[in-house]
Amino acid sequence: MKQPRAWQRMLSGRRLDLLDPTPVDIEIEDIAHGLAFVARWNGQTRGDFAYSVAEHSLLVTEIFKLQQPSAPVKWQLAALLHDAPEYVIGDMISPVKAAVGPDYEALDTRLTAAIHIRFGLPAQIPATVKRQIKKADKLSAWLEAVQIAGFTEAEANKFFGKQDPMLTEKLTIRLRAPIEVRDEFTKRHQQLMDAL
Repeated sequence: MKQPRAWQRMLSGRRLDLLDPTPVDIEIEDIAHGLAFVARWNGQTRGDFAYSVAEHSLLVTEIFKLQQPSAPVKWQLAALLHDAPEYVIGDMISPVKAAVGPDYEALDTRLTAAIHIRFGLPAQIPATVKRQIKKADKLSAWLEAVQIAGFTEAEANKFFGKQDPMLTEKLTIRLRAPIEVRDEFTKRHQQLMDAL
């Protein structure tokens, strides 16, 4: 019986095997392009452009740096890449991830490890750093929920936890054309790589 195709051809010409990803098949341009065109919230947001995973990743990196000002550059890079596997598997909302079960998490873990190795990070980042990035991720989700996804603050508090008003009041969601976000994501990645 013929095995189903498990690889995706990227615009760079690379073929990424989703079941057995290798760092040599990963290019930042493919990640930036894919994430810039993947909509968070299944596209159910206000505005002229979808709120992309690339834009979210830039915001999480900014929040992470605000919350962890002395964090090494490599963990800022990990924050930027925290959702990088979604360039090939898309952004599934939490209820869908729960329905898919552990197979989704295993796929995400394999892709994350390959991406991290490609850019000089450990395959698995320390649990403390992962929690810090998750904290920034939750603040980003709270901001997105309230500013563009139609949630009340009470609903956002229930799902994402009550957030520090000192931060929520000074952070604003940006909606931009995918090409613009892609270019900023690539530029930010290069800045972090240069600073390593």
